[in-house]
Amino acid sequence: MEKTWNNKAWFLVLPVLLLVAFSAAIPLMTVVNYSVQDTFGNNAFFWAGTDWFDDILHSARFWEALQRNLLFSFIILAIEIPLGIFIALNMPKKGIGVPVCLVLMALPLLIPWNVVGTIWQVFGRVDIGLLGHTLAALGIDYNYVRDPLDAWITVVVMDVWHWTSLVVLLCYAGLVSIPDAYYQAAKIDGASRWSVFRYIQLPKMKRVLLIAVLLRFMDSFMIYTEPFVVTGGGPGNSTTFLSIDLVKTAVGQFDLGPAAAMSIVYFLIILLLSWIFYTVMTSSDADN
Repeated sequence: MEKTWNNKAWFLVLPVLLLVAFSAAIPLMTVVNYSVQDTFGNNAFFWAGTDWFDDILHSARFWEALQRNLLFSFIILAIEIPLGIFIALNMPKKGIGVPVCLVLMALPLLIPWNVVGTIWQVFGRVDIGLLGHTLAALGIDYNYVRDPLDAWITVVVMDVWHWTSLVVLLCYAGLVSIPDAYYQAAKIDGASRWSVFRYIQLPKMKRVLLIAVLLRFMDSFMIYTEPFVVTGGGPGNSTTFLSIDLVKTAVGQFDLGPAAAMSIVYFLIILLLSWIFYTVMTSSDADN
C-alpha cells in the first residue's frame, strides 16, 4: 500500500518556526548588518564591507583568544568525558542508592552560571576562601588573581565540578538501557571487567557519548559567565576567551562593527568544529 502524506501536519510546527525566526534568525540578520557597517553615533551608519572581518582575521588578539578556547575545550573534554564514564560505571543500578546518586549528580547542574562563578571566586580567595586559605596554610603559593596557572586551574576545576554531572547522567542513561542478557552472556563466557566495558558498555554508550561530547564542547567553547566572574579574563589576558573578548569589544569599547564581525566568525568556528566532531564520531557507525 502506498503511503499518503498529510502536509497539514506542518502547521503544527509553524509556531516553533516562528519562534526560532524571532529568537535566532532576526537577531542573526541584525548582527550581519552591523558587521558590514560602521557608525559614528547618532544612529548614522556607513558601509564598511569586509573591513571588520579582515581586521579580526589579522588580529593577534583574536587568534590568541581562540587558542585559549581550543586549549580549554580540549582539557575539559579530556577530563570530564573519562571521569563521567568512570563515575557512571560505579553508580548503583538498583536500590535506594540510585535516586540518591542521581539527585547528588543533578545538584551542580541546577546552580546558575553566575552563582557558580561567585562560589568559586569566594572559595578560592586566600583570605576568606576555604580552598585558598587551606592551600596557603599548607605552604602552597596559590593565588588565582595574580598567577595565570592558578587562574587556569581554578577555571578548569570549576567547570569540571559544574558540568561533569551532565556527562555522568547521560552515560548512566546509556548503561541502564543495556539488557541484562548481555551481562549474563559475558559472565558465561568468563569475560573480564575490561572486556565487558570494551565490547558491551562502551558501544552501547556511543550515542549518548556523542551527545555528551558535542554538548560539552559547545558549552566549554562558549564559556563566559564563570571565568568572567572569577577572573575577569585575567590575570592579564590569560583567561580571556573569545566570549569575554567579544563582550569587551561590544560593551566595553562599544565597537559594534568589529564585535558583530567577531561574533559571526565565532559562530562559524563553533559550527565547523561541531560538524567535525559529529562527522568523526559517527564515521565508525557508517563504516559498520
